[in-house]
Amino acid sequence: MKSPHSPLALYLAVAYALLVAYASLHPLSGWRDTGAPLLDFLSAPWPRYHTGFDLAANILAYVPLGFLIVPALQGRLGIAAAALLAALAGGGLSLALETLQNFLPSRVPSNIDLACNAIGAMIGAAAGMNWGRELVDGGRLHRLRSRLAYRGHAADFGLVLLGLWLLAQLNPELLLFGTGDLRALLELPPLPYSARRFAVIEAGVAAAGTLAAGLVCWSLLREHTRWLPMVLLAAALAVKAFASMLLVSAAQFAHWITPGNMAGLAMGAGALLAATYLPPLGQRMLAALALLFATALVNLAPENPYLTASLAVWQQGHFLNFNGLTKLVSSLWPFAALPYLMIPRGRHGENA
Repeated sequence: MKSPHSPLALYLAVAYALLVAYASLHPLSGWRDTGAPLLDFLSAPWPRYHTGFDLAANILAYVPLGFLIVPALQGRLGIAAAALLAALAGGGLSLALETLQNFLPSRVPSNIDLACNAIGAMIGAAAGMNWGRELVDGGRLHRLRSRLAYRGHAADFGLVLLGLWLLAQLNPELLLFGTGDLRALLELPPLPYSARRFAVIEAGVAAAGTLAAGLVCWSLLREHTRWLPMVLLAAALAVKAFASMLLVSAAQFAHWITPGNMAGLAMGAGALLAATYLPPLGQRMLAALALLFATALVNLAPENPYLTASLAVWQQGHFLNFNGLTKLVSSLWPFAALPYLMIPRGRHGENA
């Protein structure tokens, strides 16, 4: 019997395309028209300052996009047409974004970037022809998703949310599990710093973030196995440590392990285990309150001079756009998670 079609691959492809667009146009400020021909960059000579890292990054950035588009479309178009469209869509998106960079003073459109992006999309499309079916039509990943999580569009949206939450942990300057930081946008002044005040806010953010993310994960599960949300939290901590080690320095991989964070994790994990005994509606209400509470604390948190000193060696360099992307995802995550928590559930707890 054929498995029900899941739009998860489509949701992932759309989310990834939006992230690529933001990273390509970051910081989206200073737009102006220079009057130069928009497509002149296509015939430009080889850039003088490109490195092997630049070439590899531009190829790899588009591989997931090409890969995801194939399973997203193969049920409607067939696998060959889906792969062709994936390669064309990746190249077309890159061409559009490189053209838009003409209007940004901090960006320089490049035919080399366009070529690398197109190559990455083609590599991803080829990989999608071989392995993309694992996400759909009864493939192994699709079967695993069907066994662990509820069916329906809302559950697929929730899985994308959890993936974005893990992505947000790749920014080492964010408070542990802290999302919704809008201080730069709203020009909110932080509270004056004191070690005690910062430790209390740090613990509150970690506890509320743990509870909210854990309950979002719990709301997706068909079989309520309590160790699965703990696996998600452990994965997030591993991502946090990896980001600190790769982006800052190996010596800073554990800079986030503080008494405040550890106390918050313990409180959040305890509250999460207790909340699993609440009715589903109560769990979603509690998760929403935890999100709001954590967001409020993040926007009140004072600047920590010790954290600033530990990150002083952080040279963002090649990762500037990527770090801007993770910061954006973190800032917007609570405002995407709240509508998910308000989606009505059908019978037997399935997502409507």
